[in-house]
Amino acid sequence: MSAPVSAPAHAPEHLPAGGPTAAELLDFALRTAADAAIVASLPLDPEGRTWIRLDGPGGSEAWLIGWPPGTGTGWHDHAESRGAFATARGRLTEHSLTVRLPSEGWKSLELAPDVDRHRTLAAGSGRAFREHHVHEVLNESQAEHAVSVHAYYPPLPLIRRYSRSGPVLSLEHVERPADWQ
Repeated sequence: MSAPVSAPAHAPEHLPAGGPTAAELLDFALRTAADAAIVASLPLDPEGRTWIRLDGPGGSEAWLIGWPPGTGTGWHDHAESRGAFATARGRLTEHSLTVRLPSEGWKSLELAPDVDRHRTLAAGSGRAFREHHVHEVLNESQAEHAVSVHAYYPPLPLIRRYSRSGPVLSLEHVERPADWQ
């Protein structure tokens, strides 16, 4: 497990200033999710998620992800990266928080009532989000794989993983790109 470390407040110098907006990332994710050839290129595993790195727009990081039945991400955020995802096949469920959490200096927080949101994203639908968006994404189907396209800008400096017990959200660990690439 890695210890939490602050990510740079700015994108690396080799990336375009500003980069793609969350709406542009969503447009990319929706267009890519509608491309049957790209979606079919992903090998699916009956027991674990699979992924392929894609070329995202404007220096963004993008992924095609396969979700076996009953799998999910657990609670996490993408730090200083904004992003979007779109469902290409199946149906995904997103649970998210409506509040922005402090980016550092805490280990456990008690969440106020009414901060939870829930949405279902069927094939052909997607959503964009801002920096520090805390969520979990699930394939709640017991029989069908789901496939989705995700894009982030700037490329993910880290992912913070959380556990949740009722209203208490606890920071568990921080992943770096070397952990998933």
